[in-house]
Amino acid sequence: MAEPILVAGEWRQGRGAITPSHFPADGSVTAEVSTASIEDTQEAIEKAHAAWPAWAALLPHQRASVLYKVSDLITADVERLAQLQTRDNGKPLGETRALVMSAAGTCRYFAAACETLEEELTPSRGSYMTLSIHEAMGVVGAITPWNSPIASEMQKIAPALAAGNAVVVKPADATPLLALELGKLFEQAGLPKGLLSILPGRGSVVGDAIVRHPLVKKVSFTGGTVTGRKLAHIAAEKLMPISLELGGKSPTIVFDDCDLEHALQGVLYGIFSSAGQACIAGARLFVQATLYDQFVSELVKRTEQLRVGHPEDPTTQVGPLVSASHRESVDSYVQVGLAEGGKLLTGGKAPEGEQYAAGSYYLPTIISGLNNQARICQEEIFGPVLVVLPFKDEADLLAQANDSVFGLASGLWTRDYQKAWRIARALQAGTVWINTYKTFSVSAPFGGFKDSGLGREKGRHGIRAYQQQKSVYWGLNETPNPWAY
Repeated sequence: MAEPILVAGEWRQGRGAITPSHFPADGSVTAEVSTASIEDTQEAIEKAHAAWPAWAALLPHQRASVLYKVSDLITADVERLAQLQTRDNGKPLGETRALVMSAAGTCRYFAAACETLEEELTPSRGSYMTLSIHEAMGVVGAITPWNSPIASEMQKIAPALAAGNAVVVKPADATPLLALELGKLFEQAGLPKGLLSILPGRGSVVGDAIVRHPLVKKVSFTGGTVTGRKLAHIAAEKLMPISLELGGKSPTIVFDDCDLEHALQGVLYGIFSSAGQACIAGARLFVQATLYDQFVSELVKRTEQLRVGHPEDPTTQVGPLVSASHRESVDSYVQVGLAEGGKLLTGGKAPEGEQYAAGSYYLPTIISGLNNQARICQEEIFGPVLVVLPFKDEADLLAQANDSVFGLASGLWTRDYQKAWRIARALQAGTVWINTYKTFSVSAPFGGFKDSGLGREKGRHGIRAYQQQKSVYWGLNETPNPWAY
């Protein structure tokens, strides 16, 4: 029987189609999952609407206690959850363990923020006291991507619940298993029924129904920019706030005064970890012209030494892509780059060998010889493909690095702290890494500039993104208002 879905606290077979979860390493079926129909989605939303007021009325530390329990339950079950995520999307076990622990940390962080956030007593301008308070919105929709299940879901579920809302989650079609596990853990931790639904299914069915429903008061979406624009239009018609964490084409920058070893390791990790399937992947590499030949030569050598292999092998550094169809998409971009005049320095194909035959593997790829206007420099590939470009000076660098519709992340390597600060401030990106890359803290807000999104996740005030602010005026005047006399 197919895996059930969670509809407002009730586990049952969804009324949508049955969909398989495939193991990208060999194409085998890990599980079959029932999916939600429009009717299931509407029911989940209506029951969430009935459930959230009692949850919002609890004291903050009472809501936090549930989140603390969930964090402990995840921590106690790291290995099983990591193995399941590896089966679901093909990431190496080392990465999925880190993502599971990230989810536990996120839940614990927002539990602490929930019970310690303070309201404001604002300066009054008359014989009254003014206060600023925050209240829950009601029903929140969370639509999550396939590349980082459990971590992405927790970044939406935890602050939304901490804020006093109910949450309806639509996980990615390809990777629903970890979201369903989270549903079980929240239930085990004592979350009241109706406050959390996990609704696998097509975005065009379940996602659309969530965003359009009049009882849904906020949506948080992580995914592609094209879909994000569509959802933003729907939200605008409803006058509903929406958070969008969208695509990227992040520049990584190597100056000739860098620590060479730090830069090489950081660039390799920034693009080829997760097989490049990350919105913040450092897909455009700008190297100062005076260092370009030396750096690129060593980078190619080290790229060819990366261990591409089975995601359950502890020595693997680069696992398979999420599906065969996605591998075809990645390869099509590589062919476009070569047709545009790019030079293939390494990779550009699936690895050879019996151990790779059934999986959706693709070799780490480096292409040179293009300018920043090439399609593969401007469009998100979402795979292990790096384009290397030289730059002359800071002005040339910034003109190229900022010439993108995206502005999610960037990274730079230099020993000059003044230059590092100057470039970090000038880069048009929501996150800038200096002498490191792809390191994260739940305490630091995350989001993009330009077409990379709207709003921010994480940080203590990440809870406020799921609340409405209210001002209260408390009259202290001893004499009545004289206007009516």
